[in-house]
Amino acid sequence: MPLSAIARHPDRVALSNELHARPFPVLRAPSRAASIAIERDAASSDTHRDHLLALLDRYGAPHPAPDAAHHSADLGMVYLKWERHSEFCTFTLFADGVSEVPFDGGLFDYFPDNWLADAPGRLLSSILVRLEHAVSQEAVVARVSEVGTEWFHSEAVAASFVLERDAAIVGDFRLDPFEHIRFAVFQVGETGANRMGRIVQRLIEIETYKTMAMLTLPIARDVFSRLSDLDRDLAQVVREMTDAHENAQDELDRLLDISGRVENFSADTAYRFTAAEAYSALVHERVKVLREERLAGYQLFSEFMMRRFEPAMRTCRSASRRLADISARAARASDLLATRVSVDADERNRQILNQMDTRAALQLRLQETVEGLSVVAISYYGVNLLAKLLAPMAEYLSISSKWFSAGLVLPVVFLVWLAVRRIRKQAEDRAKAAPAESG
Repeated sequence: MPLSAIARHPDRVALSNELHARPFPVLRAPSRAASIAIERDAASSDTHRDHLLALLDRYGAPHPAPDAAHHSADLGMVYLKWERHSEFCTFTLFADGVSEVPFDGGLFDYFPDNWLADAPGRLLSSILVRLEHAVSQEAVVARVSEVGTEWFHSEAVAASFVLERDAAIVGDFRLDPFEHIRFAVFQVGETGANRMGRIVQRLIEIETYKTMAMLTLPIARDVFSRLSDLDRDLAQVVREMTDAHENAQDELDRLLDISGRVENFSADTAYRFTAAEAYSALVHERVKVLREERLAGYQLFSEFMMRRFEPAMRTCRSASRRLADISARAARASDLLATRVSVDADERNRQILNQMDTRAALQLRLQETVEGLSVVAISYYGVNLLAKLLAPMAEYLSISSKWFSAGLVLPVVFLVWLAVRRIRKQAEDRAKAAPAESG
């Protein structure tokens, strides 16, 4: 009974179908495959789709859905599988039978020259896979011994049984004279076509993801060369920070310049380092699912990756860590210098406050002196004025003018002192009230 009464999440069907996306090819020995990977960016999605449609139209094949990330089509003599990834698109051709000349690259002729010339990106990898049949595991060992040095470089060849010895794989991860990577796959007995398709697909993915991961190696080497100068400049600034006579502001400006250069460099390379780590993990995962077993003393694909591929990835990881380390050191140095500047500023502020306290004390003593002189001066003039004003009263009372003036001194001085004190208190109250009103 369908659950039509409840609203469905809009992505429910798409997410369920995602688990079944990118189906594996179905291959029976003898057969062959050829694959190319073309770089792309997020802005060129429509261009790559148009490029695919141009190839399909040439062979009269059906178009994919508008938002499809993968598509398979029968081109007549060959079968095409197209996949779109975040950084590249792959075009893989499958055909029955094998050529008399091993790895002659004839399948690539199905990609027209003008179509290749119009590719909206550069070629990243090109891979040839030859699938043969062997009646038994002993026949596989004999065949690998026969063609191992004929088809591949003897010092780099890797070979192993895979998937419970249902097949064997051979390769050397070296470019041939036409700059293709070669793999040979030997089907043991009646191994199923689906399983053989998965093996071939895994080999193509291993080489493609390996190539994408290795794109970071030149960047890592450039990081090491450029970070040497930054490291030297940073070490010099840190040494100079211990010199009290150095200008802290100049040192801070230099640190900011170093930090800015490191951050810009990190922003330019962070995505590539992250991508390399992701592609490296995919390579190892693809090798692991093959479940290799030793074949006639040859090195395994996993051993090849450990000896040849993993050192390159360690270089990339080391460059990423060194970039992060210099960034952290520059940040710590900036913090230390900022602390030093703050401490120096606090010391200068303390000295300024001490000077202000000294000046305030001097001003207070000067103010008290001025107030005392003001009381004396005002009292002097007040006594004289009152003495003259009240002179008739002194004659009426028969009091000497000198004694009468002397009697006026203390009351006048006291009254003047009270008046000056009141004026000062009012001024202090207004000064205290001013900050509160402004706040």
